[in-house]
Amino acid sequence: LWTLIPTTVALIVIQEMVARMAAVTGKGLSDLIRENYGVRSTFYMMTVLFIANFGTTVADFAGWAASMEILGFSKYFMVPLGALFIWFLVVKGSYRFVERILLIACLLYFGYVFSGFMAKPQWSRVVYSTFVPQIQWNAEFIMLSIAIIGTTITPWMQFYLQSSIAEKGITKEEYKASRLDVFIGCSITDIVSFFIIVTCATTLFPLGMRINEASEAALALKPLAGNYAFLIFAVCLANASLLGAIIVPLATSYYICEALGWERGVNKTFREAPQFMWIYTFMIVIAVIVILIPDAPLVFLMVLSSVLNGMLLPFVLIYALSLVNNKKIMGEYVNPKFYNVISWGTIGAITALAVFFVITILIPLGA
Repeated sequence: LWTLIPTTVALIVIQEMVARMAAVTGKGLSDLIRENYGVRSTFYMMTVLFIANFGTTVADFAGWAASMEILGFSKYFMVPLGALFIWFLVVKGSYRFVERILLIACLLYFGYVFSGFMAKPQWSRVVYSTFVPQIQWNAEFIMLSIAIIGTTITPWMQFYLQSSIAEKGITKEEYKASRLDVFIGCSITDIVSFFIIVTCATTLFPLGMRINEASEAALALKPLAGNYAFLIFAVCLANASLLGAIIVPLATSYYICEALGWERGVNKTFREAPQFMWIYTFMIVIAVIVILIPDAPLVFLMVLSSVLNGMLLPFVLIYALSLVNNKKIMGEYVNPKFYNVISWGTIGAITALAVFFVITILIPLGA
C-alpha cells in the first residue's frame, strides 16, 4: 500500500506535465518527439511501446474474460461480443460520444471502494501499511513494485492524454479546468487502487492464496467477504477491463499515427483515417485470438505487461522532460524545478528497481 503515495505524487506531476504540453503546443507527444528527435528515434520508441500496449490489451481482455466466467457466461461468446461492442463504439461513434461512455464507465470504479469496506479489513493495519514502508529485497517484491508503477503511470496514458487534449483543442488560456481534471483523476485512480489492494490483502493474503487466474480472485471473495462483495468485484473487473480494452488500442493508434504523420482521430471515418482505424482493429482482433487460446496464462500476461510498461516508462519520461523544459517549445510554461525533481526521481527509482530486478533474476539473492 505504501507504494501508492509516492506513485500518486509522481502520477499527478507527470500527467499535469504532458497535459500542459498539449495545451501549449496543440500537439501530441509523438508529434513533438518526431519533430525534435527525428523519425528513427520515434520509430524505435513506437515499436517497443506497441509491443507493450499489445500485452496490456491482452491483459484487459483477460480481465473481461475472467469477469464473464465469474458471472456465469462463456468467454468464447462474451469476449468476441465485447470486442465487437468496443470496435463499433470507436469506429462508428463521435469523440464526444466515446468520451461520455468512458466517463460513465469510470464511475463504476467506485464499486471497488464498496467491496473494500465489505471485506472488513483491520483498519489499523491498513493505515500502518499505507504510511510505513515495508521492503522485501527479492525478485517477486521488486517485480510487483515495478508492475504497480507500470500500471499506475502507464507510458501509453501519457501519449493518450496529450493527444486527447490536443484533439479537443484546449488552449493554454483554457488549461486551468483540464489541470483540475488531471489532479482529480489521478487522485481517484489511486484511491480505487488502494481499495483493490485492501480487498485482496484482507481476504486472500491471510489464507496464503496465490492467484493464477483473474477469476480466482473474485471467486475467493465469495465465502470470505460475501456475495455482494463478490458480485461488485466481478462487475467492476468487467468494467475496468472493457474500459482498458477501449483506451489502450485507441492510445496506440493515436501515437503511432502522430509519429508517422497519418490522419487520426475518433471523429474521423474509416476512409478518412484508415491507418488509425486499422491499428485499433488489429490490436483488438489479435488480443481476442490470444485470449481464446485454451489454458493461456492470463494472470502472468497481466503482470508481465505491467512490468514491461514500468521498465519503458523512464524512456518516455526522458523524452517528455526534455521537451517540456525546452523554452523554444514551451516558452514561459516550462517545468518548475519541483516538477523536475519529482520526475527525475521517478526515473531514477524505476531504473534502480529494474536493474535490481534483473540482477536478482541472474544472480538470486542468497545463491
